[in-house]
Amino acid sequence: MNGIEVKNLCRDFEYYEKEAGIKGSLKNLFSRQKQTRHAVNDISFTIAEGEMIGFLGPNGAGKTTTIKMLSGILYPSSGDISINGYVPWERKREFKRQFSYVAGQKSQLWTDLPASESFYLNKQIYEISDAEYNNTLEELVELFGVKDFLKVQVRRLSLGERMKMEMIAALLHKPKVIFLDEPTIGLDFVAQTNIRQFLKEYNQRNKATMILTSHYLRDIEELCQKTMIINHGTIVYNGELEKINKLFSNKRVLHVSFYEEVPRTKLKKYGNLIDCRKTKAEIRVDKERLVEISQRLLSELPIADINIEPIPLEEAIANLYEKGETA
Repeated sequence: MNGIEVKNLCRDFEYYEKEAGIKGSLKNLFSRQKQTRHAVNDISFTIAEGEMIGFLGPNGAGKTTTIKMLSGILYPSSGDISINGYVPWERKREFKRQFSYVAGQKSQLWTDLPASESFYLNKQIYEISDAEYNNTLEELVELFGVKDFLKVQVRRLSLGERMKMEMIAALLHKPKVIFLDEPTIGLDFVAQTNIRQFLKEYNQRNKATMILTSHYLRDIEELCQKTMIINHGTIVYNGELEKINKLFSNKRVLHVSFYEEVPRTKLKKYGNLIDCRKTKAEIRVDKERLVEISQRLLSELPIADINIEPIPLEEAIANLYEKGETA
């Protein structure tokens, strides 16, 4: 069963260009040039109920615009969206009770009040019964380990503690669909790990459908089996994360260690030298020349160890960004 269905979704923004200076301002009073930016350009996809999908793309690619349309904050220029049978921009009460939107750079908590006050406000908004509220809050507080911070003003919490409280506030009504826009941005390693572990447990327990955007690839690798990559408003990849490298399977990376230092100039003839530090080097070669290059390295240089890997996932994704081709 599909939790989210998107068909031919588009969102355009209109703006006016203005030349610099007073002359440009005066000219702008009488003649303005309207421009149209296609933030989201005819995208279609489906997400099964209970799936956690990574949503990747460079800045300005259309990720946040898409999520805002999915949550009903923005109206699309054209296209259709169905989320558990509801149209988001109709903003029906039943739909709003089924989803949450967590943005790492924006807060839904009252900063001058303890988080517990915001939690109680959400309880009233979503009409959660006393018993369900107490049980859910206790479960979430225990999972995050924030019991000692419930009565502390939000503005006095660390960023990691605040994000945990944001998560609790967003999940008190047990949403079936969750949009996570950079939920770990700015957090330290420990806080990121805790957030990821919590999201994984919540997804397994409640079978919630989740869309996660993040510039931290670790978030996507640990939480999502599938990913969508958007660039210039168009989906350029939609499939399993581990298959991205297969799109660039004609390249291999040789990680080479030497018994003694080898000059950079001597290594360049073997392939694309990515890195060279004293007794270690990283060389990019074509797959069809892999055996030949490996044999030459072993016979011509003081090799201590050699390891062959596909190109890094980060680079494969960056290649998709640059090419902008649908895969």
